[in-house]
Amino acid sequence: MGLGSKTLAEMESQPQLWTEALRQFEQRADELQRLWSTTSFDEIILTGCGSTYYAGMVGAALLQAGTGITARAVSATELMLFPEMNVSAHRTTLLICVSRSGTTRETVAAAEMFRNHGGHSIVVVTCSSESPLAQTADVLVAIDAAQEESRVQTRSFSSMLLAVTALAALFTGRDWRILASMPERLERLTLASAETVERLGRDLSITQFVFLGSGALYGLACEAMLKMTEMAKLFSAAYHPLEYLHGPHYTANATTQLIGLLSDGARAEELRVFNILHGRGLALFTLCDANRLLPVGGTVITLDSDLPEWGRGLLYLPPLQRICWLQAVERGFDPDNLAYRPQA
Repeated sequence: MGLGSKTLAEMESQPQLWTEALRQFEQRADELQRLWSTTSFDEIILTGCGSTYYAGMVGAALLQAGTGITARAVSATELMLFPEMNVSAHRTTLLICVSRSGTTRETVAAAEMFRNHGGHSIVVVTCSSESPLAQTADVLVAIDAAQEESRVQTRSFSSMLLAVTALAALFTGRDWRILASMPERLERLTLASAETVERLGRDLSITQFVFLGSGALYGLACEAMLKMTEMAKLFSAAYHPLEYLHGPHYTANATTQLIGLLSDGARAEELRVFNILHGRGLALFTLCDANRLLPVGGTVITLDSDLPEWGRGLLYLPPLQRICWLQAVERGFDPDNLAYRPQA
């Protein structure tokens, strides 16, 4: 078996696992609707560690925009260590915990601290229905089939995020069932983007990746940054596009690869930034839903999802996962085994 073979197989199984994630969500949809409709929540907190914290960032953006209720992502570490800064018995708060294993120390402790400091209800999204975190849930969405052998979260992350996206749609009165088309759309996107993904993934002249995204796409930019860092051990960063112009862009050079996730809502401003950066000679790769003759340089991949913006975000991620995986194996690293070998 070659380097990263388990991780690759898990990435390639995502269409099937997305179908399973939505099936599990549907089994809990009535419970979630009852919880939401019978409680006047003042606030929603989403929490996790690493990748799942980034899933929380995406979910918080969708919930805030759709419900008008304050929704924010708080890392489980912060919630565990500083509960008084985040939870109050004077507010009716819903906590949404996201965890692949359901055993992450900080996330389990965060759920306990939430209860101890007057938090109201807990929803858990996990890939382990028998885990300690699952036992804390008022409503549990468990996608056990998405669990992985690889240390790197790929299908587990995307399956849980799909469930979080469906949950946000349910709470905002949108039709979450339109997400059932996501597996098929991912398969089409994988075929359409294969040549570009292979080229970027095998380009060993790249020494730095920068992922740029706004709104709900910022959490996905952070997740792509983490995957590149974990798998390929390359210096990688994630920024809001406009923030990147305020200092960080000075670290870019001829071997930097910019990857822009183009939204609908901030499209004009994002394109302005991308064109400024490309005009300075930086390599640019843009993902967007519809090209519409984009006035932007560099390489473009279109999702062609025909989905509303709230429902399509997850499609940006699989091509980036594959680029990260290719960069890793081309450099001789094994994504299946993230061994820590400190330099002598």
